Amino acid sequence: MSDYATVQALREDVLAIAQDAAASILEVYERDFDITRKDDASPLTEADLAAHHGIVAGLAQLTPDIPVLSEESAHMVPLATRRSWNRLWVVDPLDGTREFIKRNGEFTVNIALVDHGVVVFGVIQAPVTGVLWHGAPGHGAFRRDGGGEHPLHVRRPAGAPLRVAASRSHRDPRTDALMARMGGVETVGLGSSLKFCLLAEGGMDVYPRFGPTSEWDTAAGQAILEGAGGALLDPRGRPFRYNQRDTLLNGDFIALGDPSQPWREWLQSVPPPPAA
Repeated sequence: MSDYATVQALREDVLAIAQDAAASILEVYERDFDITRKDDASPLTEADLAAHHGIVAGLAQLTPDIPVLSEESAHMVPLATRRSWNRLWVVDPLDGTREFIKRNGEFTVNIALVDHGVVVFGVIQAPVTGVLWHGAPGHGAFRRDGGGEHPLHVRRPAGAPLRVAASRSHRDPRTDALMARMGGVETVGLGSSLKFCLLAEGGMDVYPRFGPTSEWDTAAGQAILEGAGGALLDPRGRPFRYNQRDTLLNGDFIALGDPSQPWREWLQSVPPPPAA
């Protein structure tokens, strides 16, 4: 079965798994909850774990032959094991835990299917609004909400001023330098993978990110953005690939609605990262 035939066969079931995870997140969101810290000091809540267990169980039942790499269990998977996986699900059960804790609604469920390093399908569910985005590179991207399902298209050509998606929790001097190089820009602060969704919808033009993210932060968003006609590139212009390295941390990237924008010129203004 081809990658896209697999996607077509699984799509509605995967969307339902994402929606069920969103419901479990909302159950915690609507009451008091405890916050703990992982080894890297990032926050962890009951909602992260509830969504994780639901997604892993759902995908295991749906596709028992496809392993799951989830943020909440990746540390238990030996490198040699995951590197042997040619096809896998890459999952962030609750992307934007800091936004969840702030109760600003800007958090998501991310599920992506990766085949030999290439993301072939992605789902992003926003629990608070109920809006769901899904896409497959080369086969389109869509937004599903109370009004039905709508095809997505990036804003191409990009207009002026450029609309730049800026992280609420991770703004830094290198991003500011890039935006200064762009000239007049309009910035919108937004948490989690919702930035990829806005790019895919044509509501934003550029999402730059300097500093570490993890593969589960970008895989689903890349599938949706590429399905809508955009691109997620490293500083050398290469599309992101997954489960191909010893680390699961991403390097710097720039996500573009219109890939013909002069992003190489913009990046020339960005200073090197600070010394460790």
